[in-house]
Amino acid sequence: MGLFDAPFIPGETPARDGPLARFLPPLEEGILAEWLPPQAGRGSWLLDPFGSAPRLDVEAARAGYRVLVTANNPITRFILELTAQPPKESELKAALADLAVTKKGGERLEDHLQSLYLTTCANCKKEIPARAFLWRKGETTPFARAYDCPRCKDSGEKPVTDADVKRYESVASTAELHRARLIERVAKLNDPDREYAEEALSVYTPRAVYALATLINRLDMPGVTAERRRVLSAMFLSTCDAANRLWGRGNERPRPKQLTVSNEYRENNIWMALEDSIAEWSAQAEPVPLMQWPNKLPESRGVLIYEGRIAELNTALKAEPPVAAVIGALPRFNQAFWTLSALWAGWLWGSESAEPFHVALRRRRYDWLWHFEALQAAIRSLFDLLALETPFFGFVPEPEPAFLTSALAAARSNHFELKSLAMRTAEDAAQIVWTRGERLHYGSEAENTDEILRAAMRDFLAARGEPVPYPHMHAAGLGALIQSHALAKEGQTSEEIVRGAASKIQQSLLDESAFTRYRFGEGAETGLWGLPRGVDVVEPLADRVEMAVVKFLLEHTDSRLPDILRHLAPGFPGLLTPSRGLVLAVLNSYAEENNQRWRIRVEDTPSARNAEIEQMANLLEGIGERLEFSANRLDPRTVIWEAGEASEYIFHLKASAIVGGKILKGQYPRERSLVVLPGGRAGLLAYKRQRDPAFAARLEGIRFVKFRLVRALAESTTWTRETFAARLESDPIEPARGKAG
Repeated sequence: MGLFDAPFIPGETPARDGPLARFLPPLEEGILAEWLPPQAGRGSWLLDPFGSAPRLDVEAARAGYRVLVTANNPITRFILELTAQPPKESELKAALADLAVTKKGGERLEDHLQSLYLTTCANCKKEIPARAFLWRKGETTPFARAYDCPRCKDSGEKPVTDADVKRYESVASTAELHRARLIERVAKLNDPDREYAEEALSVYTPRAVYALATLINRLDMPGVTAERRRVLSAMFLSTCDAANRLWGRGNERPRPKQLTVSNEYRENNIWMALEDSIAEWSAQAEPVPLMQWPNKLPESRGVLIYEGRIAELNTALKAEPPVAAVIGALPRFNQAFWTLSALWAGWLWGSESAEPFHVALRRRRYDWLWHFEALQAAIRSLFDLLALETPFFGFVPEPEPAFLTSALAAARSNHFELKSLAMRTAEDAAQIVWTRGERLHYGSEAENTDEILRAAMRDFLAARGEPVPYPHMHAAGLGALIQSHALAKEGQTSEEIVRGAASKIQQSLLDESAFTRYRFGEGAETGLWGLPRGVDVVEPLADRVEMAVVKFLLEHTDSRLPDILRHLAPGFPGLLTPSRGLVLAVLNSYAEENNQRWRIRVEDTPSARNAEIEQMANLLEGIGERLEFSANRLDPRTVIWEAGEASEYIFHLKASAIVGGKILKGQYPRERSLVVLPGGRAGLLAYKRQRDPAFAARLEGIRFVKFRLVRALAESTTWTRETFAARLESDPIEPARGKAG
């Protein structure tokens, strides 16, 4: 099997995001369970050397495996613990109810914290707590508030009032003592990292600092049991994230990587964030056994947590049964999350818990060279733990080119053999399978690396049949570099490996005789890359997906989207995997959704469409004769109007949005060719033109007519030859709004 012959395994979108989802790998569910059974027997040991995706490990445990996870980040370790053994909703609500009635001065704590965010409804003038205040970076007071009035139902964003500003300033003036307490929980007074903790705390407003310190003090109150502390810590962790200034207004920065304040941000109501956290943490699946190393798991399944790094596990694991497979989401650098993890660990569990992660407080910038070296060190330690040929199924979340290069090069340089790579879009996690190889010296780099690269990328484009974004071209190029022993060689520096790969690939793409670029800006990573204009290609991927989806719908009624994607996967493996958006565009064109199940429309069954095409042909013949053309059928789906010996119009009748063959190959004059298709295909055709500039260019000069316009023309008697052409432009092909995904 070639590197790109394995199918991309589609999963299911999680029913809910879960705690700290914006910092954790965005993975679909069910992928691992589908890959694992052929690789290892139930009850076998799996190893996750990264511990960056708690849901992934628990999914493997629920599927019947024992999963050893190395987790040195105290925050992801805590999330893993509560994902494996989640609290019940009743426990969370009880903890919140008890917290609400504790006293702050003479007030209930809930009332006190809500009072920090009081505002006046612009409509009914009643005092209510705002859900959030909106800020601009660098300003000292908020500019707007967002609320939902429970009395008059007024809601939305409104400008702040003078009273809002005064209330904020009053709270802010008392926050310094609370700020000092929060810093003390992370780094003691003489700790050299204290200044970094102080700097990190600046991503919280003074009001948020006051509210969080007030809450966190409750963890140390007498009578708080270990289980109650666990539940409160979970809710407080979500609230600590909700309270910072990394929440951009609207869709700005949905997955922040740097600890920098958003240009416009939300200051969320702390008590409301606590209430919202219940849905994030409450149990929605059965718990699995959970142990801390070196305790033992039952032989059936469970999660065993090793609180440390993979390099420290080597000796300890030698006495254990062999690892049947390695799984894991490769971590990418995230200065925001790692710095905040140090703060949150200190706040929830004290400075001793935060101390091992102080290095994250000190480091301000990460780059791909640092990332490559970190991955290389982890995989080097992994090599010694595994038997020959042990499979390693890795996810590369948000697989931008440098990340993918780092992952593949780190594995290659540590003697892991790449078996397959599948990628759907740059937003979906790439799926990679390696096996542990032998300590062999790879052959020398091929002399004609540039030619090999160009040939590999051209072959990929020819198989895809359409232009693609740069990340796909980069992935195809990386595969060629690996096969030609040119990605990672002994003695190379990190820069030579990571930047050298990008340079080789991009240099090969500069050959204008081999590639055409569309919609590009500065840099090779922008725009779309395709084959030169005029080069014959196979049917475009979008057309093949359309045919495959329709065939499946005709054979399977009431199908769920994940089932459809799984059926498509083997036919579109590796880098040919279609996006969910393309599949949804086809589904919306041909089918109806009811209760998340898709059924082909009655009018789109083959018998109904064949009958409709026959009707359209009859109508076009009648219209042509009324306009005094000689109207004839060249075949059941082609009607021609002639004036004398010359063809005036050629109508190509179609039930699909697949436009090719004789229509595009110049058999008939383009200026006289019209494609007649159902209105339901129009949105899909427009979607294809929008996503594929090469396809759009091939359609230049061809006009499109919907069935409904033909019917309208047949019913009207007020037009002439002269007005007919104008009427053809009255119902243009436009993308369906909000359906393509």
